Amino acid sequence: MSRITEEIEVEVPVRVAYDQWTQFESFPRFMAGIDRVVQVDDKTLEWTATIAGVVKHWRAEITEQQPDKVVAWRSTDGAQNDGQVRFRSLGAQRTMVELELDVAPEGMVEKAADALGVVERRVRGDLERFRDFIESRAVPSGGWRGRIEDGQVEDDDDDDAPGAESGGTAGRKPTEIGRPA
Repeated sequence: MSRITEEIEVEVPVRVAYDQWTQFESFPRFMAGIDRVVQVDDKTLEWTATIAGVVKHWRAEITEQQPDKVVAWRSTDGAQNDGQVRFRSLGAQRTMVELELDVAPEGMVEKAADALGVVERRVRGDLERFRDFIESRAVPSGGWRGRIEDGQVEDDDDDDAPGAESGGTAGRKPTEIGRPA
């Protein structure tokens, strides 16, 4: 198992960065190799990715979610992928996004890529593309303000999210987004 930690500063308020991160189905827009993410329910995601030319599928459960602070997950089947992303305000218009990822490379090609630092570079690139994506928009494509603690969903939705194009759980679950055109 490999643990990858990366962080990046983004020039948007913490709420904007956090709300965009909760739009999991938009991940293919800025994450290399992620083909599709489907939001099954408030705490379940189905992922499809192409890694070293091999299509991988996995299901992940959000284990903790606190608005403007943290989203943590663990894979429940398929490829091993556990982690968390933390958000820390650095002022009115700046946020530190800190990502910690635990992955278990499978097969010789993935293990070799991991040993050569390919996974770390991909994660760093994903964070840079997230920064560029959210900074170019300045507003999230939606957001979900609910909480998940100890596996329990607490819907603290804030339908009046400033700057969001849509609020409520409808903002959390946009139409499925695939690889960008």
